[in-house]
Parts: sequence; C-alpha cells; structure tokens
Amino acid sequence: PPPPATKPKITTREGFEVDGHEELGLPPVFTTIPTRQRVVFLTIDDGAEKDPAFLRMMNDLQVPYTAFLSDYLIKDDYGYFKRMQRDGVALNNHTLHHPYLPGLSYRRQQYEICAMQDVIEERYGKRPLLFRPPFGNYNRDSLRAAKSCGVKYVPLWNEEVFVDHWDYREWDRRIRPGDIVLTHFRGRDDWKGTMPDMIRRFLDKVTAEGYAVARLEDYL
Repeated sequence: PPPPATKPKITTREGFEVDGHEELGLPPVFTTIPTRQRVVFLTIDDGAEKDPAFLRMMNDLQVPYTAFLSDYLIKDDYGYFKRMQRDGVALNNHTLHHPYLPGLSYRRQQYEICAMQDVIEERYGKRPLLFRPPFGNYNRDSLRAAKSCGVKYVPLWNEEVFVDHWDYREWDRRIRPGDIVLTHFRGRDDWKGTMPDMIRRFLDKVTAEGYAVARLEDYL
C-alpha cells in the first residue's frame, strides 16, 4: 500500500519504558504501528544467510521489508546487502557483534551501536534512523547511546516467523493491524528450509488473513 497521508504518532509500548524515557527524549520502543489499516511489517535481522534466490524473490514480488544488520555477519559480503539496498530496502542497525546490551557499560553499548551506524553510513551512504537491540534486550543506557548517534526509533516485534512455524508475543496468538513481524537471515544450516520457504509461509498466512505487507519506514 502507499504511505499513509498522515503518519501515526509513535510512542513507547506500555511496560517497555525505561526511567526518564520521555524526559530524556529517548527513542520510542514499540512492537506495533498504530493503524487501522490491515497491514503488517516484515523485518529481518542479523545478516548470516546471503541467499541470492531470496533477493530475486523479494524483488520479483515487490515485498517490502526492513533489514537490521550486524557487522560481524555482513562483513564477508557487504555487496549482498548493497544489492538489497538497490532494490529499495532500508538497512538499519543491529550492533557490531550482537551482544547482550544490558550486560555492557554505557561506553561499550555506545561503541556497539554508534560504530555500526558508522559502518552502514560508510558502506551504504546513509546513517540509519532505526535500531533493534539484539534479542530485544535493552536498558536506559542502550537508548541513551542509540540517541547519541542519531537513532530515532527502536522497533521490536509482535510476531516471529520461521520456516516451519510462527511465534507470538500476545496470548491469543493472533496478528493485529500494524504488527511488526521479525524473522532472520537464516537457511538450511539453521532451519528446515530456505529463506524463500520462510517467505512463502509468511505471505500465505498474512494474505489469507486479509493483510498487506507495508513498508515500515513509510509509517515513521
């Protein structure tokens, strides 16, 4: 679908705040975009699997998605993600080495996040506005560090799709309008199938339930 005429107001999900969140102007942490449109948002994390068939499939079908990348997994083939970017995909920050951030000092967190901002800017020409903490774990220092190097939003997720099943954050195991869906760059080494297999599972379910796949950045 086209971008909304008026972008929704993005706020931190209740229970996901840190101390001083609003007072410090820290980036909002959210799992769903507030919209009545029957849309979901596909986000893909890390960068381990680099399947050319996946790029062809997503380009052929014109499925929008957002990538969150970690340098230690993409540095052996920056060109793969350059091709992805040329297809219109936004490349965002998932830290340099995918650590458990709350276990690190503020300075170490700042290094993990801000140095990844630098890598993406140097390699792909654009500094990310979106950051996703590894494992979805963060504390106040994580958000302070992210803000210090230009991050505006911290999208998490409400569902996760694998090649053979879905996981849900909500108790009723149901997709809702505006939900952010997580998956990973994974293939047969980790899954019982390929990334195109996972995309088929994702598209079959969301379209059967009357949802379109929208571009996350269009709503921010």
